[in-house]
Amino acid sequence: MTVFPKNFLWGGATAANQYEGAWDVDGKGVSTADLLLGGTYEKPRVFTKTVKQGEYYPSHQGSDFYHHYKEDIKLLAGMGYKTYRLSVAWTRIFPNGDDAQPNQKGLDFYRNVFEECHKYGIEPLVTISHYEMPYHLTEAYGGWGNRKVIDFYVKYAKTLFTEYKDLVKYWLTFNEINIGMMFGGYMSLGLPVEDGAAPFNPKMSNDDIQANLQGLHHQFVASALAVKIGHKINSDNMIGCMIAGNVNYPLTSNPDDILKAQLANEINNYYCGDVQVRGAYPHFAKRFWDEHDVKLDITAEDSEVLKEGTVDFYSFSYYSSNALTTDESKADAAGNFSTGVKNPYLKYSEWGWAMDPKGLRWYLNDVYGRYGIPIMVVENGLGARDEVKADGSIDDDYRIEYLKGHIEQMKEAIKDGVDLIGYTPWGCIDLVSAGTGQMAKRYGFVYVNRDDNEEGDFSRTPKKSYYWYKKVIASDGEDLENN
Repeated sequence: MTVFPKNFLWGGATAANQYEGAWDVDGKGVSTADLLLGGTYEKPRVFTKTVKQGEYYPSHQGSDFYHHYKEDIKLLAGMGYKTYRLSVAWTRIFPNGDDAQPNQKGLDFYRNVFEECHKYGIEPLVTISHYEMPYHLTEAYGGWGNRKVIDFYVKYAKTLFTEYKDLVKYWLTFNEINIGMMFGGYMSLGLPVEDGAAPFNPKMSNDDIQANLQGLHHQFVASALAVKIGHKINSDNMIGCMIAGNVNYPLTSNPDDILKAQLANEINNYYCGDVQVRGAYPHFAKRFWDEHDVKLDITAEDSEVLKEGTVDFYSFSYYSSNALTTDESKADAAGNFSTGVKNPYLKYSEWGWAMDPKGLRWYLNDVYGRYGIPIMVVENGLGARDEVKADGSIDDDYRIEYLKGHIEQMKEAIKDGVDLIGYTPWGCIDLVSAGTGQMAKRYGFVYVNRDDNEEGDFSRTPKKSYYWYKKVIASDGEDLENN
């Protein structure tokens, strides 16, 4: 007997704007992601209003999945994948977002991808919107700050549900929808920013928070409408939310630290989760709105739609945990990170992320206890530099160790009683990082010969972790040894 349930969805995940490339091929329009330059851990990514010659835009080529999809899906099948989480590029279907008719070549591409998956018995898990809305909707309408964008999204989602009715069963409405609570609104909400701005800014004014939360409310309504339509088109559809999982520990047992961590978990995790799973804003929302002078336009019809369009399952990303304190002197001594302070009990990656498998177990128990619906971990992984040896091999034992620890904690959570139904670690084939735009920050089981200088032929090479993960899937998570 294995701990993981029968028909557990083992797989991996990618996103169109980080992986697909072919940014202006076959009628695809310009997305918000297509206007972001590459950066590093020290140098933030910058938005440019138009594409500048000679600059590096990571989404433009990604890992060139567009021209390698058959090879890549065969590689996933070689690991024994049961599911593959990928996103559809909105601008490949509706290049401007408000087009009267969809782009047939875009529809054909994804049909080919989904059919290729089914050829190997792989179930597609499709994210409808993953950080790449049509830039025209930002320029002409102000992005998700404009209520009209709801209708454009719903038309787009309805097109996907109808076109792929017999090919896709599992859907996610928005990727990491709660990022709108934590950062500037360009990436997830398509809100306008100044030319040359660095849009990933966690320090928001009350005006920023007002704009973000209004845009987020429009996304909630759009998501709920999509759920209702998706169920109507195919009653077998399973449509989920997707949250950026935040685990916030108090640095000390000081009650002030405990309250700060509690509030962070409420705002970052439950604010969005409650609306999408329970169908209404949580009890603490009003105080948060009052303290930040937020006044949302919420109609009676909106509230009804939110109640009716709740999701079937809860999915989330988990990479690391945060430690929080109200003591500024301790924060300075610990080494201040943008999301908290350094936890003395944990090790950190080169990019400043705490490696904390037990935080995943805590989160699984926490959200399952709150919502009681099936859960998927749809992103989890270690961004690291990989070295190709003289013989062409890549020994990424650090990645194996990271994933092994998290799978062990998923097993513990299942023993705790959590209804966990799937696991799709992030970046199963190397892709560019969303946060930094780097190829050097690699996540995959498969190495892609491409670097941040736009050099390399995009050839694919399985890493040591590829063969390890194949063994993990074949044993339903029982054989985790690295040998």
